[in-house]
Amino acid sequence: MHLLRSRLAIVVLIVAVAVTISSCTFGRLLKYNYSGVDDYKIFPERPLRASAEPWRFPEDFDTGLVPERITFDGRVDVSLDNLLAENDTLAFLVIKNDVLVAERYYNGHDRAARSLSFSMAKSFTSILIGCAIRDGLIGDVRDPVSRYVPELADAGFDRVTIEHLMQMTAGVRYKESDSLLRKHPYWYYADNLEERLLRLKLKREPGTKWEYSSGENMLLALILKRVLAPRTITDYTQDKLWSPLGAEYDAAWSVDRLPDGIEKTYCCLSARARDFAKIGRLYMHNGDWNGRQLVPADWVRRSTEVDTSNGSADFYQYQWWIMNPGSGAFWAGGHLGQYIYVDPRRDLIIVRLGTSRGDISLMKWREFFPVLAQEIQARSRFQQRPRDPSPSSE
Repeated sequence: MHLLRSRLAIVVLIVAVAVTISSCTFGRLLKYNYSGVDDYKIFPERPLRASAEPWRFPEDFDTGLVPERITFDGRVDVSLDNLLAENDTLAFLVIKNDVLVAERYYNGHDRAARSLSFSMAKSFTSILIGCAIRDGLIGDVRDPVSRYVPELADAGFDRVTIEHLMQMTAGVRYKESDSLLRKHPYWYYADNLEERLLRLKLKREPGTKWEYSSGENMLLALILKRVLAPRTITDYTQDKLWSPLGAEYDAAWSVDRLPDGIEKTYCCLSARARDFAKIGRLYMHNGDWNGRQLVPADWVRRSTEVDTSNGSADFYQYQWWIMNPGSGAFWAGGHLGQYIYVDPRRDLIIVRLGTSRGDISLMKWREFFPVLAQEIQARSRFQQRPRDPSPSSE
């Protein structure tokens, strides 16, 4: 009897949830359930085309800079390849001094395979916001959201600035949770995100507390959509990033619907590992790409330095994650273990894509990259030491 009641309660809950959302969204949720790196195949998309002049990293896979074995998280002297493969890694790239010194693929993945960025896309959104301000499409980060989305003025968004959204201190009522009782899973499969965005409310005074929120990122997307019209976020990404970076492969932004939908900037740019690495290189060089300033250097600095004003956290700024404050390193991170790690002081970029984080937690992956970076830097210094002169034959 108890089991029957439990099952009945579950059915009632599902029905109650179903009537509050569109049948299309609920149907997608039931059909596809958990998210995965191949989800770009199930969403409508707008394509990004490979550059007519692709740029490729110089390669040298014989440097010996990347260790074969590593000690990390209680694992002593273990194979790096095994560690990556056994923890659901798909792609692993290391770029040192602008040279690709490691490029490895696991678990059936290869160089040409596309993979979903998940929340690394938030960092790409930040780049587009910076470009839009430089181009005069957006006035300033201190502009109120209601200037661009006047429908939200009565909901208090006249007090929310673009910078609040960038720092995730806007105080929007949006719980980052996969629970069926929360917005987040339904937004992932929704076919009209703009309608949902216009129903958002505040739960606290803006600029008082940091809280991770995909909803706040999607408000940035809505602002971009409004200021770019009739062009799309995809068009702007093509012009400001994909073409000038010399992207080697086609990519795509997933959208909620076609033809008039909005790009899912909080989760869903699908691309290849090599082209993701170019985003890291762009920020490694303060927005400069081979002599062309694609992103304002000041924007890059503000995005990757600690600023705890407005309730902001010391580990997050302008949609980028900051490694240990003072280290100078930062990263773009996404669900299931998608990472672009950038360490400008060591001239190092590491890209890791995967189907999950494996049995390595988010915090442990955050520790993994500095450990590997330190080992690579030590090997680099050793190789740069002048060799002792050869013994004289006399």
